[in-house]
Amino acid sequence: MRHLKAGRKLGRTSAHRKALFRNLVGALILRERISTTMAKAKELRGKVEKTITLGKKGTLHARRQAFKLAPQKETVQKVFGPLAERYAKRPGGYTRIIKIGPRKGDNAPMVFIELVDREGDAPTLEKRKGAAKKEAPKTVAKKMATPKTADKKPASKKETENKKDTKEKADPKKTDDKDKEDKK
Repeated sequence: MRHLKAGRKLGRTSAHRKALFRNLVGALILRERISTTMAKAKELRGKVEKTITLGKKGTLHARRQAFKLAPQKETVQKVFGPLAERYAKRPGGYTRIIKIGPRKGDNAPMVFIELVDREGDAPTLEKRKGAAKKEAPKTVAKKMATPKTADKKPASKKETENKKDTKEKADPKKTDDKDKEDKK
């Protein structure tokens, strides 16, 4: 029984697991959104939240502890700079997990894990409703229209006959074959 055994092993040694999460914490903080498996994301969430909370403290000791969780210099600078300011009034819950479906190779459940209130975030509900109504007809029209018919009007019979004649003149081999068929 695994009573009081917290955390997932993820099929790795402790050193490998520690290095994996250091890299994932650094990547998530720098990029603010990464794609990974569900199990890794759930474990990563707590480590990133702890790192951002350390950034909000702003002390030298907190900075040294943050270097343990994410040993990249740029990452710690971002945590103690822009992220600390952005989440100053937020009491926690700095990350969000969004399911994106299974991975093709091994069917592992994949997710996006991202920082909330990030730049380029999903629009608010009010903006989304208005945008969905306006964008839906355009996307349907684009899918239905082919590139040839989207720019031109339907051709009349005379225009189609003229096009056939020009094609026959351009390719003499095809015209010879048609002449032979007509003579038979």
